[in-house]
Amino acid sequence: MHKWLLDLMACPDCSSDVPLRAGEGAWKGNELDEGTLSCESCGKSWPVRDGIPRFIPELGDYAPGFGFQWLRWRHTQIDRLNGTSLTEDRLLTDTKWDRDWIAGKLIFDGGAGAGRFSDVLAGLGAKVVSLDMSVAIDACHETTRVHGDLVQCIQGSIYAIPLRSNAFDAVHCAGVIQHTPDPERTILSMPRLLKPNGRLGYNFYELTWSRRLQLIRAGLRMFTPHMSQPALLRLCRIMVAPLFPLSRIVSRIRFVRFGLRFLPISASHQPELSREAQYEWTLLDTFDWYNPRYDQPQRHTRVAELLQQADFTEVESSHGIARAKKKNKRQNWSG
Repeated sequence: MHKWLLDLMACPDCSSDVPLRAGEGAWKGNELDEGTLSCESCGKSWPVRDGIPRFIPELGDYAPGFGFQWLRWRHTQIDRLNGTSLTEDRLLTDTKWDRDWIAGKLIFDGGAGAGRFSDVLAGLGAKVVSLDMSVAIDACHETTRVHGDLVQCIQGSIYAIPLRSNAFDAVHCAGVIQHTPDPERTILSMPRLLKPNGRLGYNFYELTWSRRLQLIRAGLRMFTPHMSQPALLRLCRIMVAPLFPLSRIVSRIRFVRFGLRFLPISASHQPELSREAQYEWTLLDTFDWYNPRYDQPQRHTRVAELLQQADFTEVESSHGIARAKKKNKRQNWSG
């Protein structure tokens, strides 16, 4: 754990931003590898293991499948390792943040998974706090270690974020909201972290008419969230093996490729990727379809409405995307 994180941490169980203190532990310069964090107000304490503060009890993770998923595919979607800019392009397009603006900013990455976006943000010069509920955070820690002290990983819940309010320049959350028990609560759990004028970028599954017609996928999902992860992986391989070649052909036919969304696999055919990489992304995305316990797509108009109600300005939304800027209340008051 980087020492600078202590200035940002707050007890996740106390109602106000009560700071946490580091107990005795294995400090190596400004790094705490093993130790404890405690709150003097409520008396609770949490472990630091392998340099990661852990706020989730072993049986408290409602998404263990994501841990399996991102430990299995920890390197697949990392631009720096796959030789593409797919993640960086998606981040900049979704958020509309400029590269120059990102450099030097303090950014929270909620539901970081294996760290694909955290890695890009750090590569662009941001200091990043990456949070994930599952042991996927260990993959994120490994992925982003190359950036030195620019990235700090935390294992914690999006509903009890152990960080103080009004501290971050930006909040980023991609591919997470629809997989939580209460998406609207998730949407509203992160804005408090932002400073006045801080920027927010959300990416989520959009609720569409075509999704309602994905009957095979819906039927399989009646069972797949209850399967063991190794068994689900075997099922995904059985489906992807024959359907991937077909989907690759269909993806090249302009007026037919729309039908790909009705296949029981999540076909991924970015031209920047080799055929082998496309296969691996398809297997990963198919597993990601069937694995989560919760799958609750949102309407972007409703997400925008919630952000407006939360006192945000410059709210924009489109298919699966929402952006906003936190109001500067001090300016409003003085004016």
